[in-house]
Amino acid sequence: MLQRRHPALLAKKAPILNSPLVKTPLGKAPRAWASVAGASLAAASIAALLAAPNVVPGSRAAGTPDCTLLRAVGGGTSVSKEIQLNGPLTFPFGRTNFNTDFTVTSPYSSYRIHFVSTSTKEGPYPIQAYLKFSDGSNLQVVNETLVAQPGQAKDYGPFSPPAGKLVTQVNVKVGSSYNANATGMGYTISVSGSP
Repeated sequence: MLQRRHPALLAKKAPILNSPLVKTPLGKAPRAWASVAGASLAAASIAALLAAPNVVPGSRAAGTPDCTLLRAVGGGTSVSKEIQLNGPLTFPFGRTNFNTDFTVTSPYSSYRIHFVSTSTKEGPYPIQAYLKFSDGSNLQVVNETLVAQPGQAKDYGPFSPPAGKLVTQVNVKVGSSYNANATGMGYTISVSGSP
């Protein structure tokens, strides 16, 4: 598993609140950042995600000419969220914003998950990921709690599907109702596929 920090994380100014890369659940406006430093860190984290090997939206990934970023259900090739354990639908309906699905439109021999912390403090990120197959079954490929520093990037994979299985989606779940310390932790994720 690869962990890295990117020089872009040292950026001082970065107006990202109106960026098309900032996605929020249910079309809500992004929550105001606690400080300009927080906004700069989030922008730098997104820049690091996009500049990292295997992470180039809308094109082939640098250094690996055959890898392509998958589109998230709802649009975009990267998704930025904040873990919410206390949302209005959590307690009455058990709904959280933990899950993000990425659609697989072509068969790939392997998949990678790209994660970047966008929080301004160190914290836990309960992360699970699954390959979902056309027959309705799935395979868990990640199950860990990552204690990430602000701006820390981590790649998971490559993960290959079992022989004879066709992947239709890659599901990434960040957050757990059993880890209240993760509430408020921000992150950006993307998934790439390689033939």
